[in-house]
Amino acid sequence: MSKIFQPMATELSDTGDKTEISRSHKLMIKYGIIKPCNVGMYALLPLGMRVLNKLINLVDKEMTNLGAEKILLPALTSTSLWKKTNRYDSNKNELFTIKDRHEKEYILSPTYEEAICDLISSTGSLSTKLLPLRLYQISSKWRDEMKPRLGFLRSREFIMKDLYTFDTNLDNAQYTYDLVCESYNNIFKQIGIKYEKVIGDVGTIGGLISHEYHYISNIGEDVILQCPSCYFSINQTISKTTNCPQCKNELQRHIAAEIGHTFLLNIKYSQPLKAMYVEQNELKPVVMGCFGLGLSRIIMLTIEILSTINEIRWPVKLAPYTVCIIPPKAGSKEENSSKYIEQLSEILCKRDIDTVLDDRTHLTIGKRFVLARALGFPYIIIIGKASTRSIPSFEVHDINNSVTNELSLEQINHYFDNINFK
Repeated sequence: MSKIFQPMATELSDTGDKTEISRSHKLMIKYGIIKPCNVGMYALLPLGMRVLNKLINLVDKEMTNLGAEKILLPALTSTSLWKKTNRYDSNKNELFTIKDRHEKEYILSPTYEEAICDLISSTGSLSTKLLPLRLYQISSKWRDEMKPRLGFLRSREFIMKDLYTFDTNLDNAQYTYDLVCESYNNIFKQIGIKYEKVIGDVGTIGGLISHEYHYISNIGEDVILQCPSCYFSINQTISKTTNCPQCKNELQRHIAAEIGHTFLLNIKYSQPLKAMYVEQNELKPVVMGCFGLGLSRIIMLTIEILSTINEIRWPVKLAPYTVCIIPPKAGSKEENSSKYIEQLSEILCKRDIDTVLDDRTHLTIGKRFVLARALGFPYIIIIGKASTRSIPSFEVHDINNSVTNELSLEQINHYFDNINFK
C-alpha cells in the first residue's frame, strides 16, 4: 500500500471539482480512485485502473465467446462522414470538433457508427464468408456536455465498449442482436448487481429496435416503467400508456441510470457510407447493429448502489484488490508474526487471488483496517494477537457480508476454495 499512488482528498472543495456531487463521486475522489482534471474530466488513478482492467477482462471474455474481434479506431472521425448520415447538424452542439492545419474538420468521437462503416467501405466489399462480422473496441469517448454532473454519470470524457455487427439480412441481424443481448445479460450477472433490460428509444442513433440496460438508482436521469407481474419494462419517454400492454397491470415507475444500449440499425449507416457485401455478383449494404456499454458509468454506479456513506463497496469481481493483508504494527508484541505474511500470500497466490499488503507498519492495525474497509477490499486478513498462539490464527473479514472468522492457516487454505473470484 505504501507504494500505491493514491492522492486522497479530505475536503472535496480542494479538488477543483465544481460539478454536482453524488455519493459515489465523493467516495471516488476522497479515496483516490479518480481525480478531477477539468470540468467533467477525470484522471483514473491506479486503484481505479485496476477496477477498469477487471471489468475490461470480463467484457473481453464475453466478446470472445460471442465471436467478436477487438479493434481500436482513431479518436478523430471526419466531420464529412457525419454529414453523409445526417447526424452532424442535429448533434453538433454536443460534439468536440477540431481542425487540422489544412482546415479539415474532425470530431472527437462520441460514437463510431460512421467510422466503422468507413473502415468497412475502405476495404472494398465484404465476402459473405466473412459474415457475420462482429467488431468491438474499448476506448474513451467525448461529448461536450452543457452541464457535467455526478462524475462519470454525465462527464465530457467517458470510457465505453462499443460493438458493431454486420449481417447479410435482417433475420440474421436479429439473431445476432439477440446473441449480444444474452452476452450483456451474462456480463451484468457476473457483476452481480440487479439490472433492468427495458425497451428503449432509438434516439439520434436510430434504427428499428432498441433496448436499454439500467441500474435502479436515485441519481439516474431516466424513468423506466415496469410491470410487477410479467416484468414488461419500457423507458417512459416512449411509453404511450401507464398500463402493461401484456397483462394490463399498472406499470410501476423507477428512476434509473443507463449503463448499456443496443440498437438494430438495419442499413441506416451502411447504405449512405457504402459498407457493402457481395452476393451473387451484386453489391448490397450490410445490415448492422451497434451495442454500447458505459464502463466508467458501471464502475461509478456499482459504488453508488453498494457503498455506505463513508465506505466503498465493490462487487468481488471488480474490486481493485480482492484481499488485503494487514500485518502487525512495528514494535508491537505481535511483530514477530509478520513471518506469516509469506505463507498467507502463498495460499492466495496459488488461487490467483490478487492481494495487497498494507506494509505501513508505523500505523496501528486499527487505522489500517478502517482504511481497508473504506477502500472496499472484499476480504481483509489481520495478523493480530491470535497469531502469537501455539496454533496461530488470523482474523478473516468478509466485508461485503459483514462476517468475521478466526481461522488457522489450514482453514484459510480451504476458506477461499469456495469463492468465485474470476
